[in-house]
Amino acid sequence: MKIAVIGFSGSGKSTLARKLSEITGAPVLHLDRVQFLPDWEIRPEEEKRAMVRDFLDSHLAWIVDGNYTKLSYERRLEEADQIWILLFNRVTRFCRILRRYRQYRGKTRDDMAEGCPEKVDAEFARWVLWDCCTPEKAERFKDVVRRYPEKSHLLTNQRQVDTALRLFEEGRL
Repeated sequence: MKIAVIGFSGSGKSTLARKLSEITGAPVLHLDRVQFLPDWEIRPEEEKRAMVRDFLDSHLAWIVDGNYTKLSYERRLEEADQIWILLFNRVTRFCRILRRYRQYRGKTRDDMAEGCPEKVDAEFARWVLWDCCTPEKAERFKDVVRRYPEKSHLLTNQRQVDTALRLFEEGRL
């Protein structure tokens, strides 16, 4: 099984990817781990592309968590058996980001690159609340559903995610 998990920041993509991995046994690639080097430094583009390409080439089953359209995005969508798209509202996403910050403050999450301790600053808050969820970006995610209707699951709240996970685990999704 190959699964792409995409959507707005703070919607729970990494958490969902981990849960899907627990159910399927497929390895997860968290693209935030690919994007960043220690101290939040951005990894060189060609190195990032190679890391993603190598992961996709070397696994028969996989789960990829993250958008990063320059990192084999079209390939991921095309090859995925399922595409899970999380488009939660701003308030929910920002509350999740704050909860995550309280939980991991000063520590690095498993789905983040080593040496990148959890932080919430004005730039990131603006990204979560406004920049990552413009109408144009929402439309791009909805376009994925139009292009791949048979394998896309657009989810807008936690209840929908929980229901979809239960159906997936039962083999009905």
